[in-house]
Amino acid sequence: MPYPTLYNTVKNSRFLYGLLKPVASFYANIAGYRQLGLRYDDILEDENDTAREALRRVSPKEQDLRNYRIRTAFQLTLQHNILSKDKWTKPEDDVRYLSPHLDEVVKEEEEREAFDAIKVVRK
Repeated sequence: MPYPTLYNTVKNSRFLYGLLKPVASFYANIAGYRQLGLRYDDILEDENDTAREALRRVSPKEQDLRNYRIRTAFQLTLQHNILSKDKWTKPEDDVRYLSPHLDEVVKEEEEREAFDAIKVVRK
């Protein structure tokens, strides 16, 4: 039985969702990554083995788009500039492309650890 998470609790409660959705949108806007043309998954740490494996599973086209967005954001940061407002990442375009792969890799790692921890008792 899966344990209840804060995410699922908020998502299933209309009151909590209605209360926290504007706060989450406000936070995403002031974080500034959308003003540089980035998506949320572009700013996730990709220096651990789990994230590297998830990035390897993303389609080559999505990898190229991700690299382009990161390079553009890096160049804008060096210039102390942001994109024009019409080029910002819109909330509806900020979809999670890496998170499903990350979840899959984490589940596989947990399964591998559980399988490796099995003790064989010989009769």
